[in-house]
Amino acid sequence: MKEELAPKFDPKAVEAGRYEKWLAQGVFKPSGDQSAKPYSIVIPPPNVTGKLHLGHAWDTTLQDMIIRQKRMQGFDTLWVPGMDHAGIATQAKVEAKLRKEGITRYDLGREAFVDKVWEWKDEFAATIKTQWGKLGLSLDYSRERFTLDDGLSEAVRKVFVDLYNKGLIYRGEYIVNWDPQARTALSDIEVIHQDDEGAFYHLIYQYADGTPGGIEIATTRPETMFGDTAVAVNAHDPRYQAVIGKNVIVPGVGREIPIITDEHADPAFGTGAVKITPAHDPNDFQVGNRHDLPRINCMNDDGTMNANAGKYQGMDRFDCREALVKDLQASGDLIKIDPIVHSVGHSERTGVQVEARLSTQWFVKMGPLAEASIHNQETADKVTFVPERFEHTFLNWMNNIHDWVISRQLWWGHRIPAWYNKVSGEMYVGMTAPEDAENWDQDPDVLDTWFSSALWPFSTMGWPDTDSADYKRYYPTDTLVTGYDIIPFWVARMIFQGLEFTGQRPFKHVLLHGLIRDEQGRKMSKSLGNGIDPMDVIDQYGADALRWFLVNGSTPGQDTRFSWDKMGASWNFVNKIWNMSRFVLMNLADTSADQKPDPATFDLSDQWIFARLDQTIASVTAKFDSFEFGEAERDLYNFIWNELADWYIEMSKEVLYGEDEAAKAAKRVNLMYVLDQVLRLMHPIMPFVTEKIWLTMPHDGESLVTAAYPTTHAEFANDQAIDDMQAIIELIRAVRSIRTDVNAPLASPIDVQVRVQDAALAPIFKANFEFIDRFVHSKHFEVGTALDTPALAATAVISGATVYVPLAELIDLADEIAKLEKEATKLQGEIGRLDKKLGNAGFLAKAPAAVVAEQQAKQADFAAKLAATTARIAELQAAK
Repeated sequence: MKEELAPKFDPKAVEAGRYEKWLAQGVFKPSGDQSAKPYSIVIPPPNVTGKLHLGHAWDTTLQDMIIRQKRMQGFDTLWVPGMDHAGIATQAKVEAKLRKEGITRYDLGREAFVDKVWEWKDEFAATIKTQWGKLGLSLDYSRERFTLDDGLSEAVRKVFVDLYNKGLIYRGEYIVNWDPQARTALSDIEVIHQDDEGAFYHLIYQYADGTPGGIEIATTRPETMFGDTAVAVNAHDPRYQAVIGKNVIVPGVGREIPIITDEHADPAFGTGAVKITPAHDPNDFQVGNRHDLPRINCMNDDGTMNANAGKYQGMDRFDCREALVKDLQASGDLIKIDPIVHSVGHSERTGVQVEARLSTQWFVKMGPLAEASIHNQETADKVTFVPERFEHTFLNWMNNIHDWVISRQLWWGHRIPAWYNKVSGEMYVGMTAPEDAENWDQDPDVLDTWFSSALWPFSTMGWPDTDSADYKRYYPTDTLVTGYDIIPFWVARMIFQGLEFTGQRPFKHVLLHGLIRDEQGRKMSKSLGNGIDPMDVIDQYGADALRWFLVNGSTPGQDTRFSWDKMGASWNFVNKIWNMSRFVLMNLADTSADQKPDPATFDLSDQWIFARLDQTIASVTAKFDSFEFGEAERDLYNFIWNELADWYIEMSKEVLYGEDEAAKAAKRVNLMYVLDQVLRLMHPIMPFVTEKIWLTMPHDGESLVTAAYPTTHAEFANDQAIDDMQAIIELIRAVRSIRTDVNAPLASPIDVQVRVQDAALAPIFKANFEFIDRFVHSKHFEVGTALDTPALAATAVISGATVYVPLAELIDLADEIAKLEKEATKLQGEIGRLDKKLGNAGFLAKAPAAVVAEQQAKQADFAAKLAATTARIAELQAAK
């Protein structure tokens, strides 16, 4: 051995310095082998707004598992790291910090403020990279990107200019979602709707010609009435036929507006009359366009009232509402107030109530781009969604898409590449500023963060330089791993931009996971105080245990719950691997890990473990390929803990502690080989502990990171050995169970009799008596098809045999009969369940033949066990 493993597993000691060694060795970089098949992943770039959370840890662990396995399988792998400037989110964080210092971005000015944001970015980017290292992410930092770096900025400008020249980007005045705190437009998916308390304010709009009465209007936003330009009624509403075309007076304003007819007014809703405010409501905006109504904006960009609000100018919108309502009550124009709870849009980033506001913005015309994306899903080059059901989410959003507002009134982000001539007002859009730049003003707005991150899969590869080596070799990427909640935000946009600018899908597969919730199933949030810092978990349990937990039991597309108890169980499993490995390594003598096992030396336990290892390799590899990582972990756990540690290693002690030197040498080689293969299988999931153990083994390998991933070997396949060993294990478990039932400790030798119904089992049990006896400690062991068994014996029915332990002085006949009757009831239930299943014509028609055969074999086994159990009950009852 190169060094001994410590007696006690300490994750901090195991992980210390390991990541830095990997980086120094350069093992995370592509292999450079041009004959190898490329495999690439781009990391979903985290926002530089703070530390990573458990969701990031889950997301990146899945990616790391994929890329580590592919690297070991000989692929030329590339995993690109990077971060997102996250325009509105990062600017909001920095502005909040400045507010605590008593200053605003306007006090600093644009250039100085942006410098402050870069300082923030540098601080949190360093924190994120430290966290990536603690998680063990095998990223190629030599290719690290940032959405505001020079290369990505060039890509953004090219995409904007090309879309503009194609007529797919335009500038226009429209109603947009407006964040009054960030003072910027928002896209629909940046608005979170939540229930707020509000009210319907019923107002009377008096007729301007002096006709008695007026029209009753109900509104939830009376402060917008300063922008009213009409009242609409339905042309077929009999209540208003006589007043269509008249004018009414906006209460509290004194301005006359016309009564018009429009389909937007629903006679069945409320009074059937609605006020039309084209500058403050998207539906009213459309009505205004149909009737050529003026657009009166009555609010400033910070949510305060402007000059159009008269005496309320300068007041906050909600303060204005309160004051206006009091004035309308005093004037008699307010009829009543009906309190309601209604869904109101809030800014995802700042949390403030969003305003619908008339604004001049830049838009992407989504029709042609969406159509191309929808069509691509009907081709062989479609993006495969895992789980498949999320393709419907993607297509549904694409089929109902609106034009995308891409301009943001921020200072942090990609400046829109448009300039306006100071004299003529002419607009110029281009990759660079006009030659006489001093005569032009650049558009002050920046682009939506998602505009640049939509280009991430190809911009990080060197595009728009299509001759870039990385672009030519690693694009399209292979797998995107991300949460299902950002399909419309990011996944969809990457797909339509990738198709538009590269002519190819940006990735072949999208693996979608859910959210990590707390133990009660609640979403983790600051308000609930239930968030878990992954670094705290690593400090307590280690990165390997956290990674195992994050994947164990997870299913694509499903949420998962964090549990401290399960974290403890994960640590126990890592500790089991450590202790198991330590035993093997301590018994190596001078065995090299590079020696190959010789099947000619195999005893039954060797034949069994190598056959099961082969099956585990095949199963885990297949489940990795189909992204069923939770199922792959179950297979690994069952093999490592339940078979390798609990049975094979224990059975090996019989040989290792024996006198046959040749058998001991062969057993050491076999143990070493199986351990080596297990560490390779586990490395993508638990990189730190497996690397530590593997480097302790006597071989010439430098790192598991680049070691070969296990493959199956036809010479190890042995179904008979699996069946034979399963029979032995079942026999041992039966005797152990009897010992427990009758309180007979292992130190006390007992008689064991095995009556076999399946004659083939007798020679198996006899030939492997030494193994069996290690676990059952018998003073007399007898196997046969016809045995003289005492009536007063503890009994267990196993597949093909019945086990008897004569314990006349300890056995309670009534208890033994009751135990067997309980087992018979259980077997009857299993048989009934299988009878129903195998009697279902639908199951027989749809299930694969192998599955049907497996269920039929189980049915026959249960029936045989029931017959033997029933017979034994009859024997005991006769003996009473």
